[in-house]
Amino acid sequence: MMSQEGGQRARFAAGCFWGIEVAFRRVPGVLDARVGYSGGHVEHPTYEQVCRGETGHAEAVEVVFDPVQVGYGELLRVFWAIHDPTQVNRQGPDVGPQYRSALFPLDEEQERLARESRAAEEASGRHAAPIATTIEPAGPFWEAEGYHQRYLERRGLGG
Repeated sequence: MMSQEGGQRARFAAGCFWGIEVAFRRVPGVLDARVGYSGGHVEHPTYEQVCRGETGHAEAVEVVFDPVQVGYGELLRVFWAIHDPTQVNRQGPDVGPQYRSALFPLDEEQERLARESRAAEEASGRHAAPIATTIEPAGPFWEAEGYHQRYLERRGLGG
């Protein structure tokens, strides 16, 4: 799916969105990344609502990338490498459905690649437990409050 910046977009959830944003920003060919909420049932959710589990959203990152420099398949490889996809509704100390591992494909090609990638990860033998990552309808992406954007980078922890 094309974005207004001239790149394609992709959306990932893998725990707290601050670290995910940093990981994707480091990938050559990623033009931008912004944190927000995806996969829920409430319009314009707030961080507090999402954290209380009232909205069904996951903390997510929307990535804008140049497909000439990096493909969606490579972004999926980064996704699998930056978190534990076997944990259900958690990553490390962060617990709750907002921290679930999820892919939100934005078109049929992304959905096909996401399903193939998930199956390959499951078959890889790298994990002692089953893959818990869900593949969910993209729906709207609600950008998180400004203080969450580039949060770690602004604190000298992710640049």
